[in-house]
Amino acid sequence: MAMTPVVVDHLVKQYGDLAAVDDVSFEVLDGQLLAVLGPNGAGKTTTLEILEGFSAPTAGTVRVLGTDPHRGDRAWRARIGLVLQSTSLDAELTVADTLGLFAGLYPVPLRVGEVLELVDLIDDAQTRVGALSGGQRRRVDLAIGIVGRPEVLFLDEPTTGLDPEARRRTWAGVEHLTSAGTTVVLTTHYIDEADQLADRVIVLAGGRIVADTTPGELRRRGGPSTIRYRLPDHITGADLPAGLARHLDTKGRSLVIRNTDVAASLRGLISWADRRHLDLAGLEVGPPSLEDAYLTTIGEPLTSEVHSHD
Repeated sequence: MAMTPVVVDHLVKQYGDLAAVDDVSFEVLDGQLLAVLGPNGAGKTTTLEILEGFSAPTAGTVRVLGTDPHRGDRAWRARIGLVLQSTSLDAELTVADTLGLFAGLYPVPLRVGEVLELVDLIDDAQTRVGALSGGQRRRVDLAIGIVGRPEVLFLDEPTTGLDPEARRRTWAGVEHLTSAGTTVVLTTHYIDEADQLADRVIVLAGGRIVADTTPGELRRRGGPSTIRYRLPDHITGADLPAGLARHLDTKGRSLVIRNTDVAASLRGLISWADRRHLDLAGLEVGPPSLEDAYLTTIGEPLTSEVHSHD
């Protein structure tokens, strides 16, 4: 019978009177990529630190590869990979030497050249770690996390601070791992990252799970559809009736209407455009974004602003 790599059962972590994690239970199946989302202070990093063995639960049980992480020995550690929010590496070593050093800690590591290719660092193999950009450093962290051929990989905010292109390259490396059967637990602030990578999403708020579902299901469950219409150049906010004016974006050039009753919103927009003899070319109606659904799930108010993370 196949083992469930990650099992969390009624996990509680108290810091004084504060329950950073409050009765959390979930399992991660073999080869699954689970994204853990939530605002700052929701308990994401605390949960990950317990799964990685750095912190002991106050109550409840956690098993990673059948072992209590806080009691995990070297043989157990060799089976998991970690990409922490920050790491300290020897600035004088080259990227290739750094990876060679870490590879030596594992019984059956990946070849250094293969890892460099996976994380797109071949051109930087002979560069000293101290001379790397922030984005390159983050990819070295990812390389260290995967060089030991981990069965379970923990990624804590792996692309924070990366530019959009570097983030996409990191995603490709992670997708390669999951397609090869690695189980991945990822915390991220980027909703699009969860949408791109995750089979499953857990949303934490105030130390509790408020959603445990797929990205598609979360999108369907929470939040309204979105109507977007770019105003013609000769129309300004002053030309809009009050009902539409409140949906004007911050730049004042587009209407962004989020509403569960799409038909009613469209009727209002079309009848106004008709009176003004306006062409509605370019009008878009889209399903709820994952970000809208996420904000609805954690109880944050939606605004009419267009969100961007790049």
